[in-house]
Amino acid sequence: MEEKKKYSRTLVTTALPYANGPVHIGHLAGVYVPADIYVRYLRLKGEDVLMIGGSDEHGVPITIKAQKEGVTPQDIVDRYHNIIKESMAGLGISFDVYGRTTSEMHRHTASDFFKKLYDKGEFIEKMSKQFYDEEADQWLADRYITGTCPHCGSEGAYGDQCEACGTSLNATDLINPRSAITGNVPVLKETKHWYMPLDKWEPKLRKWILEDHKEWKTNVYGQCKSWLDGGLQPRAVTRDLNWGIPVPIEGAEGKVLYVWFDAPIGYISNTKELRPDDWEKYWKAPDTRIIHFIGKDNIVFHCLIFPAMLMAEGSYQLPENVPANEFLNLEGDKISTSRNWAVWLNEYLEDFPGKQDVLRYVLTANAPESKDNDFTWKDFQDRNNNELVAILGNFVNRAIVLTNKYFDGVIPEAHELTDYDRATIEEFKGVKDELGKALDTFHFRAALAEAMKLARIGNKYLADTEPWKLAKTDMARVETIMNVALQITANLAIAFEPFLPFSAEKLRKMINLECADWNKLGDIDILKAGNRVEKPVLLFEKIDDETIKVQTDRLERIKQENILKNFKPKAVAPTVTFDDFQKLDIRVGKVLECEKVKKADKLLKFAIDDGTGKPRTIVSGIAKFYNPEDLVGKEVCFIANFPPRTLKGVESQGMILSAEDADGRLVVIGPQGEVRPGVQVG
Repeated sequence: MEEKKKYSRTLVTTALPYANGPVHIGHLAGVYVPADIYVRYLRLKGEDVLMIGGSDEHGVPITIKAQKEGVTPQDIVDRYHNIIKESMAGLGISFDVYGRTTSEMHRHTASDFFKKLYDKGEFIEKMSKQFYDEEADQWLADRYITGTCPHCGSEGAYGDQCEACGTSLNATDLINPRSAITGNVPVLKETKHWYMPLDKWEPKLRKWILEDHKEWKTNVYGQCKSWLDGGLQPRAVTRDLNWGIPVPIEGAEGKVLYVWFDAPIGYISNTKELRPDDWEKYWKAPDTRIIHFIGKDNIVFHCLIFPAMLMAEGSYQLPENVPANEFLNLEGDKISTSRNWAVWLNEYLEDFPGKQDVLRYVLTANAPESKDNDFTWKDFQDRNNNELVAILGNFVNRAIVLTNKYFDGVIPEAHELTDYDRATIEEFKGVKDELGKALDTFHFRAALAEAMKLARIGNKYLADTEPWKLAKTDMARVETIMNVALQITANLAIAFEPFLPFSAEKLRKMINLECADWNKLGDIDILKAGNRVEKPVLLFEKIDDETIKVQTDRLERIKQENILKNFKPKAVAPTVTFDDFQKLDIRVGKVLECEKVKKADKLLKFAIDDGTGKPRTIVSGIAKFYNPEDLVGKEVCFIANFPPRTLKGVESQGMILSAEDADGRLVVIGPQGEVRPGVQVG
């Protein structure tokens, strides 16, 4: 078996968020929380590790935001860079540096990188056709072009992607393309750009990934293989824009570095900002390990394009791993910044002060490590109340309360251990290996479960030994039990430090543990007899239904706003004559009875007073939108002269009229005031 390579240091980078809006829970679950857990773990072990982050401040989304608000792109990035940086710090994301791509250091670094590749002849220059808005006198980047998606037919698709179906597009694929600036039909004009010939590096990339890195996560490896099997094509590294880093060669006036080329170089420039004297050893030394934490939408850039750039440059190390996560959805729907369908970090920190670790815990427990996962506020509440409060918080509180009650806060000595004590100790000793194994392989959900296993062991130990009962007869035994319980508590302070740093620090202060040391995890003498613990402080508190309702109500308002904003009435049906209309006998009826049709989720069975003295039976497919009892006594309009039709064994003698609202909800139609049953509508 091949010996595992030894590393002297680790460089961890995190995807650069666009500075055109705050960070949301999808970003956190996909990139920043797992990266922070991993870095904190390495620091606990005493390893040399840097965590490099920063804002991506170039690209079309920033210029679009600025245009909408009537400000400059610099105004936008200044605002959101600060919001992102402060909120990340608020959640305990422990960057060694959080830089920005508008810095002078980055401008020089990216320009020099391009120039070196250009001087080496690593680019190809070619003419291509690109959309141009003649009225605005401006070349149109893909995001400045909208039209109808050729795949799903949705309107409002962008020139690079249809957000409705998720398909990647070229602007020329769009049906009826329009300029997002003026609304005009753009024209195709020729323009010159420089391209990275990815096909040249395909053989090396194929060997490096498909042969040398089979240990990568299956979602990452599979996406890379799919791209490589499809054949890599040259990709433009420049764009016709006025916001970005100017292309540093003659004949490229009015052009900037394409954001996908510029942004990953930000990892290098931010490392330079942090370590100006020895940054190169973190990027170029063979004994450095580079790890990129990203979301799945960035796999191609970090596994194929950026490595090709580094190969072409020639002096940099390639990443050792790219543990990309899948996407996190919100309440069953895809997170969307344009629809405001998100939980924003800066707002969460305001709404839930002191509960940073609750969000970190829930996002880790639901991490979309191998497939898309879902965040719901109900699950957030349940995990807080049933796991953090009832398991972890409960054990810690009991251990410290009992120590204060029976020993005035002084840690007692352990006397003779029973077989049960030894079995418990052996069980929590084994957690260290499993926890480390999971963290080393980027399985953060499994690692969190191992840490929580320690708290479960502690709860079971206290429940089984019942020291509060023994206190009346055998205080020596109580001393041993509480010593073991406190050692488990100290182990929890170490095990949870990477996941819940705020709570771990609070816990360390309660037990007077100066610092967390990974090497001591599993030990049974972390806390010394005779030392003291402080008065207990609750690590977590229950979250009530009303607090959660505030959040779900907010999301419901956003959903309804989006429905109204995007609602477009259906096209008017073909013209009919008045004689055609008169053929329909529409009448008013009163609902006497209503019940669900057996074995039919969508159907309700009505008994209608139609004025004839004999109830009329009508079956309607509105069960999804109404409770049967809520319709009894209401007046409805129905078509009386449709031929009878049998539905699920019930003969329906007409059709109740309803209107389909913008959200797809069916609303029963009835008269405004009270009307006698059987009255004709017309």
